[in-house]
Amino acid sequence: MTERIKITGLILAGGRGSRMGHVDKGLQPFRGKPMAAHVIERLGPQVSAIAINANQNLDQYAAFGVPVWPDDLQGFEGPMAGLETGLRRCATEYLVTAPCDSPFLPADLVERLSATLEANGADLALAETEEADDRGEMRVQPHPVFALVKRSALPHLASFLATGGRRMDGWYGAIKVVRVRFDDASAFRNINTLRELQQFESEQE
Repeated sequence: MTERIKITGLILAGGRGSRMGHVDKGLQPFRGKPMAAHVIERLGPQVSAIAINANQNLDQYAAFGVPVWPDDLQGFEGPMAGLETGLRRCATEYLVTAPCDSPFLPADLVERLSATLEANGADLALAETEEADDRGEMRVQPHPVFALVKRSALPHLASFLATGGRRMDGWYGAIKVVRVRFDDASAFRNINTLRELQQFESEQE
């Protein structure tokens, strides 16, 4: 298994928050603290270092006591830009990402991703779950923002972004990718709207 000391965690908080009324999702209060603080608490024990990718409210994110890395690409280019920034700046062989609006992420996320990545000699491992669709049929749901990536994959990602690519899975053809099935789909719930924020706030943990 990949040693924890080689892994940096990156919380992706670089979006505009357009689906939440253009507010910064990671800073929205949830169960007594900002959502990003929940992600730090869950991801932090699984890695040796942690940072936040953000493009606004940098001082507020810095108050969490971890490095804040704005996108190297300008213009709020999405999570791929955050991933590239993280791979450029991290001092470890591996980088794991998680979004700022997913406060329920699994406590064994990094352990399972790293074990599968190393066992298969892969460049990237991402989480997936099986969930029921609107018709009640089960389907596999990938979660590409919950991913462990080798820093050596950076040139492939940089080349993809340089050609205008922005899809999370758009560069997978250039690297070896494995998927890791997690049973608890609820652990990967993300809170995109103020209505969802209120809904989950009222639920019992």
